[in-house]
Amino acid sequence: QVQFVESGGGLVQPGGSLRLSCAASGIIFSNYATAWYRQAPGKQRDLVATLFSTGSTNYAESVKGRFLISRDNAKNTVYLQMNNLKPEDTAVYYCNAPFYPGATAQWGQGTQVTVSS
Repeated sequence: QVQFVESGGGLVQPGGSLRLSCAASGIIFSNYATAWYRQAPGKQRDLVATLFSTGSTNYAESVKGRFLISRDNAKNTVYLQMNNLKPEDTAVYYCNAPFYPGATAQWGQGTQVTVSS
């Protein structure tokens, strides 16, 4: 059974940076596309960034040029570097491997990111 553990969130001022980490068991990240999602209070969970097994990436328009998704294969960990954070980035951030069978039924607890002065 695949499990995801997100970490690295916190409170940061507008313009600041954070790096989120996603560790997993039951899956080898390098073999599958891995994605970061976020869910703000009262809103649906949205896709933020995707890293495909080929190494190609895709980003939501709202984070392009500010966020960077990457992977450390040796650590089986995926990261989300978030720069120039804005208050609208405030949300709980989750990672998942959406094309791995059954993965989207196994969400982690997420990590809270709050951008506020």
